[in-house]
Amino acid sequence: MLDALIKFSLQNRLFVVAAAVLLLVWGSWTAMNLPVDVLPDLNRPRVTVFLEAGGMSPEEIEVQAVLPVETALNGSPGVEVVRSSSSRGIGLVFVEFNWGVDVFRARQLVAEKLSTVPLRDGITPVMGPISSVMGQIMLVGVTAEPDSATGKTMSSAADLRTLADFTIRRRLLAIKGVAQVIPIGGDRLQYQVLVSSAKLKQYNLTLEDLDNALANANLNSTGSFFNRYGSEVLISILGRSNSLEDLQKTVVANREGSPVLLSQVADVQFGAAIKRGDASVNARPAVILTVEKQPGANTVTLTNDIEKALAELQPSLPPDVRLNAKVFQQKNFIEHSLTNVEIALRDGFVLVVIVLFLFLLNFRTTLITLTAIPLSLVITALVFKWFDISINTLTLGGLAIAIGELVDDAIVDVENVFRRLRENREHGSPRNPLLVIYEASSEVRNSIVYATIIVVLVFLPLFQLQGIEGRIFAPLGIAYITSILASLVVSLTVTPALCSYLLPNSRLNEGKESGLVTWLKKQDLKLLNLGLGNSKIVIAAAAALVIGAASLVPTFGTEFLPPFNEGSFTVNLYAPAGTSLEESNKIGTVAEQLILRVPDVRYTARRTGRAELDEHVEPVSNSEIEVELREDARPRTEVVADIRKQLANLAGVSVSIGQPISHRLDHLLSGVRAQVAIKIFGEDLTELRAIAGQIKEAAGAVPGAVDVQVERQVLVPQLTIRLDRAALQRYGMQTGEVARDLEVLYGGKVVSQILDGQKTFDLVLRAVPEDRENLENIRKTQIHTPEGVLIPLESIAHIEYEKGINSVSHENGQRRIVVSANVQGRDLGSTVADIQKAVSEKVKMPQGYFLEYGGQFEAQKDASRLIGILSIFAFLGIFLVLYSHFRSWRIVLQIMLNIPLALVGSVAAVWLTGGTFSVATLVGFITLTGIASRNGIMMISHYLHLMEHEGEQFDKQMIVRGSLERLVPVLMTALVAALALIPLTLDAQAAGKEILYPVATVILGGLLSSTLLDMIVTPTVFWAWGKKAVEEYFSAKSEAKNNFSEEYD
Repeated sequence: MLDALIKFSLQNRLFVVAAAVLLLVWGSWTAMNLPVDVLPDLNRPRVTVFLEAGGMSPEEIEVQAVLPVETALNGSPGVEVVRSSSSRGIGLVFVEFNWGVDVFRARQLVAEKLSTVPLRDGITPVMGPISSVMGQIMLVGVTAEPDSATGKTMSSAADLRTLADFTIRRRLLAIKGVAQVIPIGGDRLQYQVLVSSAKLKQYNLTLEDLDNALANANLNSTGSFFNRYGSEVLISILGRSNSLEDLQKTVVANREGSPVLLSQVADVQFGAAIKRGDASVNARPAVILTVEKQPGANTVTLTNDIEKALAELQPSLPPDVRLNAKVFQQKNFIEHSLTNVEIALRDGFVLVVIVLFLFLLNFRTTLITLTAIPLSLVITALVFKWFDISINTLTLGGLAIAIGELVDDAIVDVENVFRRLRENREHGSPRNPLLVIYEASSEVRNSIVYATIIVVLVFLPLFQLQGIEGRIFAPLGIAYITSILASLVVSLTVTPALCSYLLPNSRLNEGKESGLVTWLKKQDLKLLNLGLGNSKIVIAAAAALVIGAASLVPTFGTEFLPPFNEGSFTVNLYAPAGTSLEESNKIGTVAEQLILRVPDVRYTARRTGRAELDEHVEPVSNSEIEVELREDARPRTEVVADIRKQLANLAGVSVSIGQPISHRLDHLLSGVRAQVAIKIFGEDLTELRAIAGQIKEAAGAVPGAVDVQVERQVLVPQLTIRLDRAALQRYGMQTGEVARDLEVLYGGKVVSQILDGQKTFDLVLRAVPEDRENLENIRKTQIHTPEGVLIPLESIAHIEYEKGINSVSHENGQRRIVVSANVQGRDLGSTVADIQKAVSEKVKMPQGYFLEYGGQFEAQKDASRLIGILSIFAFLGIFLVLYSHFRSWRIVLQIMLNIPLALVGSVAAVWLTGGTFSVATLVGFITLTGIASRNGIMMISHYLHLMEHEGEQFDKQMIVRGSLERLVPVLMTALVAALALIPLTLDAQAAGKEILYPVATVILGGLLSSTLLDMIVTPTVFWAWGKKAVEEYFSAKSEAKNNFSEEYD
């Protein structure tokens, strides 16, 4: 069939070349319009359920809201893990589904389950918007510039927040691709009705009276319509309050024939809501808008659209207000990464061109060979389009790794055609050049096809990887395999067609080889004579090198993925639990000022506590600071060390430093934003905290472990109002009624909304500050009995300060606390192994309690184990594919000998570059296995061809001839593949190259060793053990031919 394809291409040369040109144009246009991102789609289907519950304590929310929802969702189809967090007034449930589950189907399933969960009044589960793990694409800072003369700002914190909520946020949400915009900081304004207990007592009013009055005084309605002169007239009844004055004049009761106005019993004001979060930019107060994109949205395009919208919006804002869209942008990392990989791709192409021309010294053969690269790339781009794959660092990386191999098939074909045409020209009676080209292409067809099949086969384990590693490396594999298969098709169609046009009438260098080729053949002849004359020594030396390389492998450290160089950092500050927002703001501001002392820092953006729409429950004691670096910043490790040094002066504050995308990947792996997560499960929170403290102490003493933190599930001060049931019974009262009144007084209740043009503000009913924040006044709070008598709260309740838990975390329905850590200065694997050893020696787990290790360490172990197991099947597949062609297990083993020869160089490369194994390193080994097998196939196939078709015998002369004739294509394919990788290995820390560097390093080292050793070891082994293999090959071939003849005679 493949011979027929070559014949068709030669018979329809013009059609094939024209189709190639059209394909080049179409594919180039498609490539320029593909979506762009930094990493492949890592959007694991996840649904977040918000459970707002007023002022309920964490334990109440856990039992009354979170547990029922968790119970309903656990075990649902496709659900992988259910995590939750319960804190004061809110519970969050995170439902993570298996990869591949449609997110809309997942949301439908969650919605169906939620509809069956019985929850108390006032708790309504709400699903968060669809977003992705990489969805936080930018932060926008809204600040007020101080006047140069007075140093004061015209716009207040309330002005900034109002602009952010009603102008900027609405504009951004209208942009296609934006999923959510979350504001934090400034003062969120609301209409407040602050009631005084004394005033309520004076007018004998209840909270219910005020609640009803406010609701009834803020309504619009309709009176249907009537007909007038043939027209229909609508009747609108307008009763909404539109101003503070309207509210103040609201009648709440009548006493002795006179109306009691709201202003007489309460302070009615337009003021700031109680804050649970705040923000600043470069240590100055600000509102920060976090922009999240929809899954599948193009980050670069969307960021540009947002910047354009903000630029259009800026002139309409007050003159002192500034919109800073550069505080943090994921786009920067994407563009730097893609640019670096594109440059590597370009430089690799240039090196390929140079090598080809140096060997061929012929413009026409070089041109024919090089056409394989653009054609293969555009075919790959078309496949990306069909399968909805983005251009990202991994897909570009797959192409960068493959670029040197894309010409391999064409090299072998063109070199053989070129040589055969030259021989035909020297012959006394030359044959038709088309026939010569056809025979020359068919001669190397089998070695090309089988080599390509093996390359594809060894990559299959990559597509079986689970989790993040599978989502990251599968696109690299798709790009690599697609381009390699495309190059095979090009070598069987376009290459012969171009050869037929460009080579028959060329001078063919008048039968002469280039000086470089002549010199290389002379050196190779010396090596061959040396090796064939000392076969035992050569084989023993090669075996010693392989054994030595294998013995080094157990000494290497391990890690999941190389660290990214994102150009920004995320600094987390953890003040002692119970720290107020005001105090946390002071700590955060000082931290920003310290970080800004580091000369490499361009911007800082701090978010303290929790924004109203955020799906992460953060106490006000926690701050997160995004640190954007300058373009010319020092290496990442140096900057981190400087920041740690600056923040070391923050007494009593724990610090954790990571990177934005890396943090999110860690969170995706374990639910914790750290490289290592030690999860302790059990029932009693006190016991969990005690165990976590012991584990923190043990882990913190391990060299390399930094940022060791215990999840903040601690006791904080709280005022407990414990209702006395006996006293309530005496007054004929119910706990629910009293609890609801107290919840309104101290926590506040949104009773309605006030419309101000296009703006909507909450109308909140709450006690005046002195009644909420003074213990004695709380004790004297007046409570209405059913008989209308006012009694103090202390007569029906015990009121005292106690300690209460600040939050409770669950995973799969069990209480859980986490000890997290990052690793610095050591490899991940050995550090975690030491942590495990220290914990097992120093921490005794009580009965009913257990721990699990999660994060990058577990992911790395699982991925390595799976790759190891599947690689065995891949090797078996290689063996079977080769055996199906050669029908000799001896020949197959000799071809596969190149794999351990490649191991020598790849292991040496890992050792020289730090001695750390990662999943990326293993991917490099997988790729190398396929590439290294090609040389053996090409060499041994040519030996067999010489004996079968050109009358050679099995002797040293045949091996020398075959080796010299295959020297040029073997060296060319190896050199172009190796040199094309050099740009990826020049800067390991460059953005975009971090994951590709170990892949390229392993392949480069392995190619060098396998090629150099192959030039002497393969001929030597074939001479020592090849005779029986040759007899076995020809016997099997003859037997197969006879069986075929007998079957069809």
